[in-house]
Amino acid sequence: MTSLTRWNPLKTISRIDPFSDFDEFFRGNALRPSWSNVEVTAPDVRIDVTEDDGAYRVKADIPGVEKNDIDVSINDNQVSISAEIKRETTRKEGERTMVTERAYGQVYRSFTLPADVERDKAEAHYENGVLSLVLPKKQNGSARKLTVS
Repeated sequence: MTSLTRWNPLKTISRIDPFSDFDEFFRGNALRPSWSNVEVTAPDVRIDVTEDDGAYRVKADIPGVEKNDIDVSINDNQVSISAEIKRETTRKEGERTMVTERAYGQVYRSFTLPADVERDKAEAHYENGVLSLVLPKKQNGSARKLTVS
């Protein structure tokens, strides 16, 4: 069976590089861990926005965070949601711990609505990993942070 090699168009043919095979060894699958089923993905905020005559309703999926770690701010028709993510996963095989994965960071989502929001009457609730916002429509507005309950 033929082995595929990576072609680099910037590498000159006449140049001799004694470490090229060594570099390719680490780029390939040679040192892939045996626990390849471990997945670490960057979290994101997925939203659903609906509208009725008086308000916008937003549902944002932010699983695994505390409600105190969520910030919602409104500036006219601009809505911003941010949250601090702290996740730790441990996989054990028998009595020995084989893998412990930690992920810490912040997720952020900002979007613009077609009309300004009356920020004084806006509501935010967080339950079972879903942030629910009720954003009443108005003519003018300014920035305000919401307290998540």
